[in-house]
Amino acid sequence: MNILLTGAAGFIGWRTAELLLDGGHTVVGVDNFNDYYDVRLKKWRAAQLDGRVGYTPVDLDIEDRAGVEALFEAHRFDAVVNLAARAGVRASIENPYVYFTTNVTGTLNLLECMRLHEVGKLVLASTSSLYAGLPIPFTEVLPVNTPISPYAASKKAAEVLAYTYRHLYKLDVSVVRYFTVYGPACRPDMSILRFIRWIDDGRPLTLYGDGTQTRDFTYVDDIASGTVAALKPVGYEIINLGGGREPVSINTMIRTFEELLGKEAVIDRQPFHSADMQHTSADITKARRLLGWEPETSAADGFAKTVAWYKEHRDWVRVLSL
Repeated sequence: MNILLTGAAGFIGWRTAELLLDGGHTVVGVDNFNDYYDVRLKKWRAAQLDGRVGYTPVDLDIEDRAGVEALFEAHRFDAVVNLAARAGVRASIENPYVYFTTNVTGTLNLLECMRLHEVGKLVLASTSSLYAGLPIPFTEVLPVNTPISPYAASKKAAEVLAYTYRHLYKLDVSVVRYFTVYGPACRPDMSILRFIRWIDDGRPLTLYGDGTQTRDFTYVDDIASGTVAALKPVGYEIINLGGGREPVSINTMIRTFEELLGKEAVIDRQPFHSADMQHTSADITKARRLLGWEPETSAADGFAKTVAWYKEHRDWVRVLSL
């Protein structure tokens, strides 16, 4: 297939692009290289895709309606994988407007162009943040009507907008809800890369809460394979992509990084943030049934691979803005 992949220089987008290309697809990879986090990391990821057969990079913001329309005029797409998004719970509280212009209006621009150009398949990235306050393990049938951050609210809006286009225009939509994605070249605004570098540098590590909160960590390669699998026809389905194992506490993650780096963390404890979730745990029964998808990488192995990547690239990663 010829696939439009948005957010191609992002953490998940980069690995998804590589997997699509490995599978013989052609990919038009869109990214706007915004400065939400250090753009040098995005450029490193983009460089891994440069020169790949079948890959066409495009510098474009999906908020730019005219630009998106021109892109659909220039290419014939078989499917759209929309991974372009403003991510991050706390940052969404500081600037909620950009979360809605990107995550909602940007998604609308893509949906309209899909309708006009008869592109029948959308894979839309969403988030486990929608499950805040609900019983675990989280299943897709839970009513996610009480988001506790503008980020989560914007993702809910994108989900229901995609449902509207399914209802009106019969688009086929897979909504994939990601659970705490991590791995090599992960976002520096997330705790994973920050904790690794702070421990390595001997700097105080900022920990919100007592560290007993747990996450269903999901390795980026597993997320990418689930995203590609979600290209199959499903009608309209919301599908959890998570580790599917025993969730791991933040304290355990920190201890693992200490062992892998051979250094002790200096912890600066701060109060628990009201926009954070205490626990996440994915029920992935539906992903197994619909997509034949199963995560392959345990948290222990994934943490080791992430630290190994950090060590290999330590010189330039240590100068990134966190």
